[in-house]
Amino acid sequence: MPNRVIDLRSDTVTLPTIGMRSAMQQAVVGDDVYGEDPTVNDLEKRVADLCKKDAALFVPSGTMANLIAVMSHCSRGDEMILGADSHIYYYEQGGSASIGGIHPRPVLNQKDGSIGIDDILAAIRPLDMHSPITRLLCLENTHNRMGGRVLKMAYLNEIANLKAQTGLSMHLDGARLWNAAVALDTGISTLVAMFDSVSLCFSKGLGAPVGSTLVGDLEFIQRARRLRKVLGGGMRQAGVLASAALVALDEIWPRLKEDHLKAQQLARGLSKNPFILIDETEVDTNMVRFRLTHKSITPKDLVHRLKNKGILMHAVGGPYLRAVTHFDITEADIGVALDAIAESLA
Repeated sequence: MPNRVIDLRSDTVTLPTIGMRSAMQQAVVGDDVYGEDPTVNDLEKRVADLCKKDAALFVPSGTMANLIAVMSHCSRGDEMILGADSHIYYYEQGGSASIGGIHPRPVLNQKDGSIGIDDILAAIRPLDMHSPITRLLCLENTHNRMGGRVLKMAYLNEIANLKAQTGLSMHLDGARLWNAAVALDTGISTLVAMFDSVSLCFSKGLGAPVGSTLVGDLEFIQRARRLRKVLGGGMRQAGVLASAALVALDEIWPRLKEDHLKAQQLARGLSKNPFILIDETEVDTNMVRFRLTHKSITPKDLVHRLKNKGILMHAVGGPYLRAVTHFDITEADIGVALDAIAESLA
């Protein structure tokens, strides 16, 4: 493999910036399980204020944040409605069921990552002793498996009406909500107003090494804090990690638009390749999902050929591949990747 590797597998592969490393070295810390880490407290307050929610909780990962949220909203044997291609259902090892005892009711995701309102209504169980009780709806913004698609405000307004109509609790997996806010040029609080809880990740597009936050009202966060402890997420002097997340909010969030533009650059280049199908209008943020139509080269073959040229990306099932831009990827890297793809498919 060449010395220079262009890693488009995910935005989780970013390395901490110099600013993050400096902040981590100088962080003022305390015991967060006792609520005494000032840097964690600053981060939690900042994210809660951004979301206009009562409180926030810093946790090691987005998967833990989602599991804590689901377990905080539901009792064992309750049911949650979620997308069949959602991260919670597809990539989190069934933790809500195996650990939380919560029954998932998967519903088809639309191409834009949403779940049809009528499909949600049809999935809500009538009260019957033979059925679990439907307690929770989980949505995802941006949507990973749908290629980083953003839930539009018109749909979120429908979700708010649905909440008022049904009384369902609502959780948003907002691991990449920072990207959605930039794509829509909208405040975070506007995108989460209709949700009871939201998870937001710092180690994806924002590039911090570790951490997510979970936000909600005070009672919810009190339950969540207890669950974080029993799941092993009490991290003691966690301000070392929270300091990097604070830098990410200041330094990386304002420049996420650059990652979106690089994704659009990649999509335009891919659209010119006769062996690739892609709809450029579906590239909302920093993910590019495309279909390979070559008769004799499979997505896994292409991934292997590209790896030998120093380009890393993922085959994500069937004829599809995914590339993700981030702050370690330059415009020149996109050109190199496009040339390597063309050579590998020639």
